[in-house]
Amino acid sequence: MKLLIADDDPQLLRALRITLTSQGYEILTATDGAEAITAAIAHHPDLLILDLGMPNLDGVEVIHAVRGWSQAPILVVSGRAGTVDKVEALDAGADDYLTKPFSVEELLARVRALTRRLPRQSQSEEPEPLTVALGEITIDLAARSVVDASGGGRRQIRLTPTEWQMIDLLVRNAGRLVTRQTLLTHIWGTDHVTDTGYLRLYMSQLRKKLERDARAPRHLLTEPGMGYRLALETSNGTE
Repeated sequence: MKLLIADDDPQLLRALRITLTSQGYEILTATDGAEAITAAIAHHPDLLILDLGMPNLDGVEVIHAVRGWSQAPILVVSGRAGTVDKVEALDAGADDYLTKPFSVEELLARVRALTRRLPRQSQSEEPEPLTVALGEITIDLAARSVVDASGGGRRQIRLTPTEWQMIDLLVRNAGRLVTRQTLLTHIWGTDHVTDTGYLRLYMSQLRKKLERDARAPRHLLTEPGMGYRLALETSNGTE
């Protein structure tokens, strides 16, 4: 089972990695919020252990970003003991909250309790889609190929490197919301987490290339105020 631990305290991070590895867990680590989001996107952990007070996006921002596309349990481990902090984290989508300092036994018990809720086949074990069809257009991530078969032909559609990064993330999370923050961090880094204009520009370009009618997209859908979702079934959506 794969666990992601995000904390900017290197000593605690090392201690948790050693402790949880000894219990048979596969451990991934991150030292700030942006790195945590990137690791979650790349590795799809079964459970996340997050500190709140991290640089480059705090824990609550990470929870919001991850909750857009993942239902993996999130355990907050934080020195913030106030009720307001706990409520904010839980309302954002955290499943449990453990205040520092804590005992190793309690941490392990909380992890066991959360992992017992996981389905037998966890998210990290689900095969990610590598080929999807958007009407007569087929996207093959492994081959980095987009083919339009409309009209009985096979026309290659060229995507720019940035467009590939965006569609790759959407395809791997097909049917799930991918937040604007997740896309911006994954593609452009933490310096651009508020530059939503980039997303609108590239989403507009992708729709022109991949949708039958870019003004009435059926697959590349906007979730207003949140982000984007790749729909593999016919539905309505606007930018």
